[in-house]
Amino acid sequence: MGRRNITQVSDFILMGLTDSEEIRLVLFTLFLLIYLITVLGNVGMILIIHLDPQLHTPMYFFLSHLSFLDLSYSSVITPKTLDNLLTSKKNTSYLNCFTQMYFFVFLGATECFLLSSMAYDRYGAICNPLYYQVVMSTRRCCSLVFGSYLIGFMDTSVNVLCLSRLHFCNSKIIYHFFCDGPAILALSCTDTHDIEIIIFISAGSTLLVSLITISVSYVSILSTILKITSTAGKQKAFSTCASHLLAVTIFYGTMIFTYLKPSKSYSLGRDQVASVFYTIVIPMLNPLIYSLRNKEVKNALNRVMKKRKDSK
Repeated sequence: MGRRNITQVSDFILMGLTDSEEIRLVLFTLFLLIYLITVLGNVGMILIIHLDPQLHTPMYFFLSHLSFLDLSYSSVITPKTLDNLLTSKKNTSYLNCFTQMYFFVFLGATECFLLSSMAYDRYGAICNPLYYQVVMSTRRCCSLVFGSYLIGFMDTSVNVLCLSRLHFCNSKIIYHFFCDGPAILALSCTDTHDIEIIIFISAGSTLLVSLITISVSYVSILSTILKITSTAGKQKAFSTCASHLLAVTIFYGTMIFTYLKPSKSYSLGRDQVASVFYTIVIPMLNPLIYSLRNKEVKNALNRVMKKRKDSK
């Protein structure tokens, strides 16, 4: 089936966000600005964490990988989107389409489990502070990160393998600005019921397991914080979790809205707006959320800048 698809449909046509040349120019400028901020923010976060010894802790180890995923996540989608907005060329090959979709799903699934690992880290820091350094050892942190990538790879392989077996007949037009699963399913001319069930179970399991881990961690964290008698202690505990909780809410909210529904309910305009948000905007927001709300990151940036200034 996979070979027959390739011989019958060698490329797809991405319709993009709009046909209006004026709106495309505005979107190109906006998305380019967002992408530049995304690259600078995430690369900057990785460099600050790497250069400042005081940030060599489990929390920032996970945060550096989150920045790497956000940077990669955005780079899989945004450059191609910018190219389509700037030129009239909308064709993309079958191979390029599924390669883009593979890395998009892989990075998204990996981020789900990385956010779960970060919640577990916060649980250990607040609920078991005396054993935190022992529990969140370097080996444990590396295992959690490696496991996130491995599970993301396995989950993605199942989803993309299923989608690659679809038959598209002569249908080539994808009513989206990138190769996304729901848009591919809507394009297929064969019965997608069984494939939808497999993908729903696979994607649903990823979201469910990671959400349960995050929810259990934060219920325990909240219970522990409420037992703290001092107001200053409560504020400090809340501040260590606020950035992560905000990032989790934004990421999972848009993912659930977009993917945990049947393809028959696919809506071009509504899903495209949600897709722009989680593919282009969220990777820019995460470094801003963690830097603007985190005094340790601000202090680390000041130390790095001062060190560079003194070295001159």
